[in-house]
Amino acid sequence: MKWLKGLFINLQFFTSIPIPLALPMDKIHLEKAIRTFPLAGLIQGILYAFLLYAFLEWTPFSVLAAAFALWLAGIVLTGGIHLDGWMDASDAFFSYRDQEKRLEIMSDPRVGAFGVLSIIVLLSVRFLFIYEILLLSRSVTYFFIVLIPFLSKMLMGVLLINSKAAKKEGLGSLFQQAASKYTLIIYPVYLLLAAAAAWQLGMEAIFGFLAMTIFSILFFIFLSRKIIAWFGGMTGDVLGASVEGTEVLLWMILWLLHYFAMG
Repeated sequence: MKWLKGLFINLQFFTSIPIPLALPMDKIHLEKAIRTFPLAGLIQGILYAFLLYAFLEWTPFSVLAAAFALWLAGIVLTGGIHLDGWMDASDAFFSYRDQEKRLEIMSDPRVGAFGVLSIIVLLSVRFLFIYEILLLSRSVTYFFIVLIPFLSKMLMGVLLINSKAAKKEGLGSLFQQAASKYTLIIYPVYLLLAAAAAWQLGMEAIFGFLAMTIFSILFFIFLSRKIIAWFGGMTGDVLGASVEGTEVLLWMILWLLHYFAMG
């Protein structure tokens, strides 16, 4: 099926999961890939939740070790592709140059000091959130962990479709050119199914789902405006940075929920 091939394209591009298939990269299948961005995120989230459960329930390791395993899984499973975008976008942003120069900086394969510093901060903050969440974790925490990559990949799809491309070449532009006005029509269905799952899990899950979804929407509104001002439009690196930014924001929301709403 075309949608399944689209999902496999996502797993090949955005994860390190081995998919030993020669997949078509035509417009039809790339459009299906955009439709299945959230499903790729869902698979990631399920793997994270399973890994965490295995560490906490089936091993004698400490919460610190479990937090490190989950933190590391987020790097290994994605192959660092979005982190690369985060570093490149950080180098460009903190150069405080004009849009054209920022695009040149993102195209440079070398990593600058700002890219290194920004990824240290990003990964350190993420580890802090993960560790403290696990100290306060409960059964519904697994559901929220699944939601993080699910929502971040959904935001990536919405941002891809609704942002002007900064340049006509590159991975981001390739996906964008394959999209149609009907591509994102499936995304509300995904959200409704996630809401139904939250409903089955109780009020804590519903409240957390709403909080994470609302902040994802607000972050999209913020990014959709700032991407134009900062970079003149969307690129593959900017999309990758947006995914990382969304995920660390959602980890923060989950951290705050565990402290103040689920105590």
